[in-house]
Amino acid sequence: MIEKVITIFGSSKPVEGDEEYEFARKLGLELGRAGFTICNGGYGGTMEATARGAKESGAKTIGVTIATLNASANKWIDDEIKARDLFERLKILIEKGDAYVVLRGGTGTLVELSLAWELINKNFISRKPLIAVSFWTPIIQTISKQLLSEGSIEGASLVRIIDSVDEIVEHIKNALAIGNKQ
Repeated sequence: MIEKVITIFGSSKPVEGDEEYEFARKLGLELGRAGFTICNGGYGGTMEATARGAKESGAKTIGVTIATLNASANKWIDDEIKARDLFERLKILIEKGDAYVVLRGGTGTLVELSLAWELINKNFISRKPLIAVSFWTPIIQTISKQLLSEGSIEGASLVRIIDSVDEIVEHIKNALAIGNKQ
């Protein structure tokens, strides 16, 4: 069976016990149980939480860190990839993913959401599942409205908003099934 990698984007701020951290940990756990490898930015917050959940299920984890930050990957990462800079990091995170999940976050997470969406929309990469939690709804609705006004019906429909761990996992499993594009 071919290894499928789920790249997860999110904030570095949540800590154990926070609702966001525990949601991310459960997401990593359930994706790991479903047989997926987890890839993320490798540091703290929801990156740590998803890797931790994945490791608790016995799944493999990949962390893409930045060499110039002089910070190590969190202890739940199996394979650390040290990118030269932020741009290379973004490229690796996108290339590794067979699907993407975008959790709450700030400007960095917004860049990741936007980049994945744009690369899929412009066919620079193949169409892959792109899921965001409802935190991103206002931005997704605004951009989708603009895409629709430009005649890009498909582009406007590329991001799926889902807030349930079980539904996220089920959507990814279905979308990545053989012969199913999304």
